[in-house]
Amino acid sequence: MNRITTKFLRWIGRLHIEEVIALVFFIPSFIITIKANLYFSDAGLVIPRRFYGGFARLAVTLVLMGLYFYLLERYNHRPFFRWVRNTMPFLFCIAIYTNLHDTIGFINPHDIDDWLIAADQYLFGVQPCVWAQQFYHPLLTDYLSLSYMNYFLIVVVVVVYLIIKKEEQKLRTVLLGTILTFYIGYALYIIFPAASPSKILANEFTRDFSGGWLTRTEKKLIRMDPTSARGAFPSLHNAVTLITLMYAYVNSKKLFWILLIPAISLVISTIYLRHHYAIDLFAGWILAVGTYYIAPYVDRWWEGKRKKLAERAR
Repeated sequence: MNRITTKFLRWIGRLHIEEVIALVFFIPSFIITIKANLYFSDAGLVIPRRFYGGFARLAVTLVLMGLYFYLLERYNHRPFFRWVRNTMPFLFCIAIYTNLHDTIGFINPHDIDDWLIAADQYLFGVQPCVWAQQFYHPLLTDYLSLSYMNYFLIVVVVVVYLIIKKEEQKLRTVLLGTILTFYIGYALYIIFPAASPSKILANEFTRDFSGGWLTRTEKKLIRMDPTSARGAFPSLHNAVTLITLMYAYVNSKKLFWILLIPAISLVISTIYLRHHYAIDLFAGWILAVGTYYIAPYVDRWWEGKRKKLAERAR
């Protein structure tokens, strides 16, 4: 075994599983972003800001990753850096998510929207997001728009709680499960691309939303190009919200009850605001429960691999 291979194996063997996955997913994120930009460039169209900005996001992520792994080599055993190490992979995960979420259609154009529509029709006899329009009201729309935007706030509540409580091992358990939920969701997005009902079922809606600045803000935040946005199945909003509730329940019953109403409101908002089919929600919940139970096994499996890599690198 040559020197370079030995050093590489030794380096990989020092990484946590979430750090390895971040490196693995960064590559397709970069490739898909290039394909998205080339699509508009070859068609003679103006590149949308969210795709053009993908390079900037990836560049920033790459620089932060480089700095992070450099510091990891130098300060891994310092107490203060352990907290950095626990949280940074989550930030990498979110950065990669912002690029993959809206560019999936450029790598897998085989949408499954018809299957999702058929599944909802079979289960409910109607399309839930179309049925929900009978309840439209400006105040309700504003409330559910705020609930939908609470997604990233809900995700970090348990993390912040454990940081304050200085529960390092529990913190990593929560972050690992949440990160794995995101990455498995990304993989499923690529395998099963699907747009939101607001795009596919546009002709079936007979009423439109009315609301205040909260509704307008939510629309701006989630505005997606219908030619490319394919992040509906499974619903990561519902998957990550459920796994957060599960972690809240085992770490603080009080925190669980505080989060419950916002979490339920978020679930309702995904249908009411036409972002997801009901089957997307079910898939998200299955993903959350599955990841909650398999995350510890994945971590132990990687720890075993790390030991074998260390032995090979001697």
